[in-house]
Amino acid sequence: MKINILDQSQQHRPRQHHLAKLGALVTRMQDSERGVPMRDQLLSDTIIPDATTGRDLVQWMEQGLHVTADEALHLSWLLVAYGFVYPLSEPRNLALRPDGSLYRFQAPYFWPLHYSQSEDTDYAIYLARKNIRSKGELDEYEKELYSALHQKINHEWDFVVCQAKEQYRSGRERPKGDRVVLECQERAHWLVRRPPPGALHALDSGLNRVLEPGAEEKPTVELYRRQVMYYQQAALRSRTKSSVSLGSLLKFTESSSVYDPLLTTCLPSNPWVTDDTMYWTLNSPSVEVPTRLRVERWAFSFRELLRDPRGRREFQAFLKKEFSGENLAFWEACEDLKHGDQSKAKEKAEEIYKLFLAQGARRWINIDGKTMDITVRGIQCPHRYVLDAAQTHIYMLMKKDTFYRYLKSDLYKSLLAKAVVPRETDKNARFPRHASPSPVVLRAAEEEARKATATVPQASSSPCRAGVYTGGGAPSSLLPLSRVPPGVRLARSLSSSTSSVAPSSPAPPRAAPGSSGS
Repeated sequence: MKINILDQSQQHRPRQHHLAKLGALVTRMQDSERGVPMRDQLLSDTIIPDATTGRDLVQWMEQGLHVTADEALHLSWLLVAYGFVYPLSEPRNLALRPDGSLYRFQAPYFWPLHYSQSEDTDYAIYLARKNIRSKGELDEYEKELYSALHQKINHEWDFVVCQAKEQYRSGRERPKGDRVVLECQERAHWLVRRPPPGALHALDSGLNRVLEPGAEEKPTVELYRRQVMYYQQAALRSRTKSSVSLGSLLKFTESSSVYDPLLTTCLPSNPWVTDDTMYWTLNSPSVEVPTRLRVERWAFSFRELLRDPRGRREFQAFLKKEFSGENLAFWEACEDLKHGDQSKAKEKAEEIYKLFLAQGARRWINIDGKTMDITVRGIQCPHRYVLDAAQTHIYMLMKKDTFYRYLKSDLYKSLLAKAVVPRETDKNARFPRHASPSPVVLRAAEEEARKATATVPQASSSPCRAGVYTGGGAPSSLLPLSRVPPGVRLARSLSSSTSSVAPSSPAPPRAAPGSSGS
């Protein structure tokens, strides 16, 4: 038997996107003008080029990314843990210290983003070269791994030793500074890839799955039979033009917009604006007389009727008059079995069967023989969906027959006639949704009202001040009466009454507030 094992390396993980972001951040940090300040540092009588300190890394994070000190420290720690930055002062400690400790950016070749796999052969060559350079002074865990790899890849061990000697020989020809930098890079890379026992493994991807989801299934007669059944069902599926679907969607949106409180006025008032809870009271599940919009919404579909607890109660009363109340009771019991406590699923299924489906049941429901056979076979091993066939049959029976008879019944019509049509409350009217008029507009409106009284023919002329409108909105004379402030309304009424009397010698108009007498 062949077992396909899925190699869950980084390309199969969502972590790859996270590492790509860290790689872009490191590239930005190494910018020569706006990046982290880097300079040559002296380390054990060796000059290390392009080194920086932990303090500079954290400070650049705070200023360049506009984050807090804790966030900058955590992000810098992630760069070290994932191998984008490696320490020079303490090479075995893959943690960032926000002080003068020396750090250096890892070469892109050793990034986990680009170096997705760590082969045993590469690690064996690294250990063999380190063993040659240090003359057998490896760490204890490295000695154990070295011996284990020797046994595992014994067939190619000669190649490993030859490669290690050749790399060691070519490395000695390099300058000392470059040789030290390369050794630090390789050590940091393998500390991230193959950490010591008990250390944090930031790139751990878990156990491999003994399955490959994308593998092609072996062609068999059963496979072809299932494909033929799938294509036959797809061919029988009804097709609808996009124009018809969009037309239906547009029609549904237009018919439902009236009943949406976010698109139309919320009657009697919006409780989130006016602090009036009357809207919640009128639309509560147990209200005695529902609103007209709520009752009209039940006629949209059978699902809308069942979704409303008040509508379901009215529909249950109608079913009792027709001596078919067990249909809705059975549907509710199946819903409780499907979405209720699953530890009692077996007891609930048996109880529903005895109450509605068994021979001589107290509330027996009428279903066809094929559906009954499916249900009886399923009851032997009950689960949450064991009654789906019977529930679907009863649901379609109520939807196609009983629901439309309920909409034509006197029970629904009388409830629709008694339904409440709430009016907009005075509190909501006192707080209109438009902005309050400016005081400049009010002053100009008063001036216009006084000018209207001055247009009446007078026996003797008196000097008056001309009013100039300087407001930002429309004058109150052009506004509807409901939007005109009470003071201006009173001025209008006074001016109209004065014009109707039309005295022969009216008194001179009063000056505008704040102005001197004429």
